[in-house]
Amino acid sequence: MPYFDAASAAPLHPVARQALLAALDEGWADPARLHREGRRARLLLDAAREATAEAVGCRPDELVFTPSGTRALHDGVTGALAGRRRVGRHLAVSAVEHSAVLQSAALLKDAGGTVTEVPVDRTGRVDAEEFARALRGDTALAALQSANHEVGTEQPVAEVAEACRAAGVPLLVDAAQSLGWGRVADGWSLLAASAHKWGGPPGVGLLAVRKGVRYAPQGPADERESGRAPGFPDLPAIVAAAASLRAVRAEAAAEGARLRALVDRIRARVPELVPDVEVVGDPERRLPHLVTFSCLYVDGEALLHALDRAGFSVSSGSSCTSSTLTPSHVLRAMGVLSEGNVRVSLPLGTAEEDVDRFLEVLPEVVASVRDHLDAPAVESPAPSAPAGEVVVDALGKRCPIPVIELAKIFPGVPVGGLVTVLSDDEAARLDVPAWCDMRGQEYVGERPVPGVPGGTAYTVRRRD
Repeated sequence: MPYFDAASAAPLHPVARQALLAALDEGWADPARLHREGRRARLLLDAAREATAEAVGCRPDELVFTPSGTRALHDGVTGALAGRRRVGRHLAVSAVEHSAVLQSAALLKDAGGTVTEVPVDRTGRVDAEEFARALRGDTALAALQSANHEVGTEQPVAEVAEACRAAGVPLLVDAAQSLGWGRVADGWSLLAASAHKWGGPPGVGLLAVRKGVRYAPQGPADERESGRAPGFPDLPAIVAAAASLRAVRAEAAAEGARLRALVDRIRARVPELVPDVEVVGDPERRLPHLVTFSCLYVDGEALLHALDRAGFSVSSGSSCTSSTLTPSHVLRAMGVLSEGNVRVSLPLGTAEEDVDRFLEVLPEVVASVRDHLDAPAVESPAPSAPAGEVVVDALGKRCPIPVIELAKIFPGVPVGGLVTVLSDDEAARLDVPAWCDMRGQEYVGERPVPGVPGGTAYTVRRRD
């Protein structure tokens, strides 16, 4: 069964498996102890740290291993903010950062600090000049991912790092998605990553803090990992993570070019094979193995289950796959269609025939989900709508039903006529304007629905 969700967790690399098994035999002792077994374990830990630091582009004594990439981000944000608390309590982040960064930002706000979220364009990329304008005299830290985890867009890290250097602000880079493909551009002050994103074992993150960066670890002090990552290290997993990082880096150039060609095929063919699809993310400045697209009139959870039954494991940022029914903050920040969202992220070694098979089954799978929802396959003439503004009451209905009901009524609306969709589903805030863009119609705006908590009226004008 083809696994196309490497951005969530890549399959364990064969080198990682070999290193893990070997380290289980040799690295089980406490590396802080002076006996023979402890010294042997310490040699393994030091070698893993040196190899990882070389891949990251930092000194070994600047890098510590953490229990996860999420923990590395949390510690990176809180430690840097604490270390620079005399400067101020302002944090600048992009609007599409990983939730671990945004959760840390929320804690800062709850504690009385301030946060600026720098917006992105429709490809998910920040403007370096706009990011620079977000830096202030009381900015303690800036955070920017190297590449987005949902749409693959690469960020202008070098340009933002230069702006941060000029402003005297340290930059934390989340390199979880990109580190396996190569080093991050120079200029960063802190860097976090996660081993299971590049084919290492789960439960290993890393945090690098450059010398000279003011940093104060939070929580009880511990003698492990320079006091920055408490607890007994999972040494076999750390050894496997370091070994696999070196291995995937050796394969990155050739495998990246091969996977980019496969992703290019998906990007080009999906809109040709499936009607009413929006491919999102930067078409050029992106990770080589990842592509995301959204399908009108499709329930995201139903689509993922249908693809799973067809033999393909993919993921989604759609609100329909979330228990909160809230659209992905990344898609929301980009202002793109959220319903029927599919993220395909190819692991190393993906076969060309698996991609061809995916493209073969996708149209039928999408069509079956749309049929089940009674979505309009072709916008044929409908009975004339009543004169004046037409109101579609979709309150209490979840994505993609509000947009489906809009599409069904719209053909009967005269040119210049208005249709207002009432919805209390947050996804409609993205999906109604996105439908207008895809259909060439005018999105007029939104307003609250009186007496309906969370209810919003979205108005569309027919252009032709």
